[in-house]
Amino acid sequence: MKSPLATVKDTFGDKAKLVAELEKFTKNEDLWVSRLNENKGLAHVSNAKLVKLHATFTAVKEKFGTRAKMIDAICELEKRAKDEGFKSRLSAYPVPRLWDMYKASEKRSKPATKKTAAPKKAAAAPKKVAAPKKAAKPAAKKKKK
Repeated sequence: MKSPLATVKDTFGDKAKLVAELEKFTKNEDLWVSRLNENKGLAHVSNAKLVKLHATFTAVKEKFGTRAKMIDAICELEKRAKDEGFKSRLSAYPVPRLWDMYKASEKRSKPATKKTAAPKKAAAAPKKVAAPKKAAKPAAKKKKK
């Protein structure tokens, strides 16, 4: 496994280029919720966090395009599309948290369809014969006082 610095050097060349790539996403208010310390900026964030942020933003940009579309998709998966309070709460979340929430809700919704087919296979399988039980130990004797 490569170190974050090696990943940055292989993929982007140096940290400044990675920060420049991320700033393309941060200037667009469709994806970015500004919680950045203006004094420090992205240049003072660790390489590992920057690489994860870049991967998250590119995945979200390809799949949804905007935060609003991702929030709508999460609401659909959670079956809360009409819940305006839920949508307003999600709109305050940053993109990485929304992305994790989307992946988790997507994972939760997929196994529900597979579980309906699983009992049919279990019923067709022959039942195992239980092993004979060991003889029970005799009860302990009471102590005399």
